Amino acid sequence: MVQRPGVQPVLAVLACASILFTAGCSSGGGGPSDSRRSASPGSSEPGTSASGNSGGDTGPVKGSVKVVRTVAEGLNSPWGLAPLPGGGLLVSSRDKATITRVDTKTGKKTEVGTVPGVVPGGEGGLLGLALSPSFASDHWLYAYFTAKSDNRIVRMRYDAKKPPGDQLGAPETVFKGIPKGTNHNGGRIAFGPDKLLYAGTGETYVKKYAQDKKSPGGKILRMTPDGRPAPGNPFGDSVVYTYGHRNVQGLAWDKDKHLWASEFGQDTWDELNLIVPGDNYGWPDVEGKSGKSGFHDPVAVWHTSEASPSGIAYAEGSIWMAGLRGERLWRIPLKGTGVAAEPQAFLIDKATEEGTYGRLRTVVAAGRNKLWLTTSNTDSRGTPRKGDDRILELEVS
Repeated sequence: MVQRPGVQPVLAVLACASILFTAGCSSGGGGPSDSRRSASPGSSEPGTSASGNSGGDTGPVKGSVKVVRTVAEGLNSPWGLAPLPGGGLLVSSRDKATITRVDTKTGKKTEVGTVPGVVPGGEGGLLGLALSPSFASDHWLYAYFTAKSDNRIVRMRYDAKKPPGDQLGAPETVFKGIPKGTNHNGGRIAFGPDKLLYAGTGETYVKKYAQDKKSPGGKILRMTPDGRPAPGNPFGDSVVYTYGHRNVQGLAWDKDKHLWASEFGQDTWDELNLIVPGDNYGWPDVEGKSGKSGFHDPVAVWHTSEASPSGIAYAEGSIWMAGLRGERLWRIPLKGTGVAAEPQAFLIDKATEEGTYGRLRTVVAAGRNKLWLTTSNTDSRGTPRKGDDRILELEVS
């Protein structure tokens, strides 16, 4: 059951940088106060420099991407991607409601099971996946999906020793009541450095949800592994962590444990946000950078034709952001809680503005300078290509 939050003002440190055309701190990018705490639990309080960026790890100004190989192809509407600790990847099919294990050495695909209760439609279906922080001992696999009446998060025991197709246990509901719609269902889930579960949700085109702290729609949620409001959440006995979001589909932490999130704009600006507990990210009152008091401005923005971002990952000092409509992989080099340089676009023909691999959905860190990247050309929005959809292995810098 969704808890009703009590309002408790939370102060947090924000250092921001406008990135699409210029770098620097917005004059009004703060939330309720100009004195702010660190961006995520467990991170140290950053000091800010005159440029608006805190100290810390700095990504190189220029980077590179090399497609090492196609790991697997012939996937159907892939959405969530979860690397297994012993090797291999679990990938969800949004429209088929199945989870498949991919052997990253051979590309072999093994269907591990179907998730009951999934009702695909529009942008809804079987979406994000995440492994329990204690997966080696408890074998819990978490999934975010669209059901008949709502979006919800469940967990299932995963047993690779059982026959293919029967390796998932019965789902146990962790959290339910997230608004459901044809579009803007959110769907990304991830466990943070604090071993708590975070979820990015959408407002399903019902704009009032985003500003209503009693609704889990248009939010980033933070909860215990069994779905209770996490200790220290900003609004008392509530899973709501931040609000004023339109549709969050990317969550990632940098080396200093700052949380970053990608967000779909409407007609003008898509966003990359530094997440500060309790802050209001503006939707539907503002889109992109507003400079208005009370709203937390994004760190970087893109025209919607260049991004429409879904998954993000952190590697080599940068955030890597997968673009759907934009059909490109964006690299955003970080400097503490700001940006080091203008973002770079990869896997795109700049002359034609066509992506080398089409729509890009999910990107996850694969250790050191490696990333796993999934395409999304069979999601009803893209044009299927030979061998689509696929998982790519990338080397990045």
